[in-house]
Amino acid sequence: MQKTLSKVNGCPQRDRSETEWYGGVQTFMWMCEDNIVEVPFDNEHLFEQILSPANLNRAYKAVIGNKGCGGIDKMSCEQLFSWLSANKDALIRSLMDGSYRPNPVKRVEIPKDNGKMRLLGIPTVVDRMVQQAINQVLTPICECQFSRSSYGFRPRRGCHDALRGAQEIINAGYIYVVDLDLERFFDTVNHSKLIEILSRTIKDGRVVSLIHKYLRSGVMNKGLFEASEEGTPQGGPLSPLLSNIMLNELDKELERRGLPFVRYADDSMIFCKSKRAARRVKESITRFIEGTLYLKVNKEKTVVSYVQGV
Repeated sequence: MQKTLSKVNGCPQRDRSETEWYGGVQTFMWMCEDNIVEVPFDNEHLFEQILSPANLNRAYKAVIGNKGCGGIDKMSCEQLFSWLSANKDALIRSLMDGSYRPNPVKRVEIPKDNGKMRLLGIPTVVDRMVQQAINQVLTPICECQFSRSSYGFRPRRGCHDALRGAQEIINAGYIYVVDLDLERFFDTVNHSKLIEILSRTIKDGRVVSLIHKYLRSGVMNKGLFEASEEGTPQGGPLSPLLSNIMLNELDKELERRGLPFVRYADDSMIFCKSKRAARRVKESITRFIEGTLYLKVNKEKTVVSYVQGV
């Protein structure tokens, strides 16, 4: 089973499984070699916030509430409490001293609507809890930077909001759309590019390093280990946030160009007022995505369409 968990106090926020708002510049008390020290709530002390008792407790409740199957160690959600009772101090120490190594995720395939299979990577329940703790602290920080035109995997936003946003754009006269399809997005995210983007906002190198470990933790597929040189496997609490961090670069580029759009996870619709403009946008945004973000556009499925307002 999992080798090592954590202890620490975090950013004040609403008691929800997903984090909502960053608490601002405050402080909390932290035990350090039998001495009590005051640690500020700032971007260089995020690791302490992630490992705070309050934040970890919320993460534990979220993992237990979401249930789900175990990872490669076969530990169930029901077994997590007893494991933490015996191992939480060792887990926290390993996270603090940098010796913690996430387990590989378990490869699971589920059928898609088109008959193909979607690849999921299921972390162990301990890794899910640590990922959830990271997610709860990073989400409100990143939310401040995300576009109002992105709707997937975000607090208080959903597919119905995306549809309403698209309808408003169409009603404003943007009757041609570039339906953008990214090829195997979650499996092809460039780790170096993602870490570069993440490091612009997250200045605590310990947090970035731990996320990098999760990205490179590998996959166990039918008993065989597979290295993960790219991608952020769907199935863990961090994957949705990391996907939005990466694709926020696309959002910012579209906003810089003044192009109205709606994005839901890795599905984007970019709106134009003429077919000619839409075709130009399709070609230029493909160059940006592949040349700057190192992602692959599915050129067969990325099409220009006419849409009718109501």
